[in-house]
Amino acid sequence: MDIFDKYTEKLVKIALGEDIGKGDITTDALTGKNFPAIAELIANEPFVVAGLDLVDYVFKMVDPLVITKKKKQDGDSAQRGSVIAVVRGGIKPLMKAERTALNFISRLSGIATLTSEYVNAVRPYGTRIMATRKTTPGWRILEKYAVTVGGGESHRMGLYDQVLIKDNHLKLFKGKPEIAVKKAIQNAKQKKPEAFVIVEIDDPQLVTVAKDNGADRILLDNMGTEDLKTAVALAGGTIELEASGGLSLANIREVARTGVDIISIGKITHSAASVDITMEIKTV
Repeated sequence: MDIFDKYTEKLVKIALGEDIGKGDITTDALTGKNFPAIAELIANEPFVVAGLDLVDYVFKMVDPLVITKKKKQDGDSAQRGSVIAVVRGGIKPLMKAERTALNFISRLSGIATLTSEYVNAVRPYGTRIMATRKTTPGWRILEKYAVTVGGGESHRMGLYDQVLIKDNHLKLFKGKPEIAVKKAIQNAKQKKPEAFVIVEIDDPQLVTVAKDNGADRILLDNMGTEDLKTAVALAGGTIELEASGGLSLANIREVARTGVDIISIGKITHSAASVDITMEIKTV
């Protein structure tokens, strides 16, 4: 996944603008010269690295002459004390861009790290971990990228690239749940024949209805393990099943053991903690 597009550029400009404002008055007050300097980005805890290209992008937006040399690659594990990158340039641009660069890589590495914990937990069962649309406004492409670095998948990027019929959509159709599911899928297939159609259900007995009416994937919402097992049995391996809702590292293995194909988790984006990274000036 390419993290650089018009939205990324806008986001970096906003981040630099809110931090630098009219200028770095501290550095300007201490020196009038832009001495050449070398700085290291150092891990203060173990984590999975994500967003190193963005670090270079941030520094170069402040000063195109700044050079970032990676010591790690996205997807690598960093240990406490590891140097993940070395940055060379004038002391002023290095100081101006420091916090913004660290904010980006710390946040993305935190998401990659948490995602990898979920991915490793379900690896024996072959279950795929997917992110949801529960992302920081403006950060979606970056956070979804970090999920892929951690071994997960991005699911749909927005409302525009897949049909996902949720419970509120089903309320548009009168009648019993099975009638609503049937009509919703049929309408979606008729009006958007090229689209991938997912339907959310909260009763495993609706699996057959969804499958027989052409859904491409069934989202099993907030089901217990026994209901999930029933849904898997009814699907018979003929359609993708996705479990979602109420999931954590404490119960993820139990859910994966039911045989679902995918587990989608909002926590890997909305609840991931930023990791601790420091920039230390080594020579001036």
